[in-house]
Amino acid sequence: MWKEINTANDLSCFLDEMCFFHDSCIKEMKYLSGAYVEANLAMHPLNDRRVLRVIIQRQFEDNSMIEMEFLGLKKLNLFPVSEKYTCEILDATMIMKDGDIYWCDCGDLLESDLDNYNGTLICASALRWRTIDNHMGEKEFYHSDM
Repeated sequence: MWKEINTANDLSCFLDEMCFFHDSCIKEMKYLSGAYVEANLAMHPLNDRRVLRVIIQRQFEDNSMIEMEFLGLKKLNLFPVSEKYTCEILDATMIMKDGDIYWCDCGDLLESDLDNYNGTLICASALRWRTIDNHMGEKEFYHSDM
């Protein structure tokens, strides 16, 4: 069941429930732009969906794996350093600004830091999330049946 994040209080409760994403990692992402090319090669070039789905796995019994769905994606700055470094999230920041929701993979950021933040940052018009049960480990959640 999806849980909506609509208010600053919802955001605060979500961060608390996720322990500010301490000891977690981004496992997978899936992006749907809305653009496509038909079989007859006619193009629908509009980014009219802009949905980013993010799978987070956590070292916690409760909500060990969650999916966040960012609707109306406005910005994605993905910063995977390299395979030589770990990618665990120790702390995260979430901010509501001008009607948008920001998620950053670093704690204690301020609204004034958002424009210059160089880590992973997601900005969207809306956010909802849900728990994913019985799917921990390396097996892909977003897989193709082709």
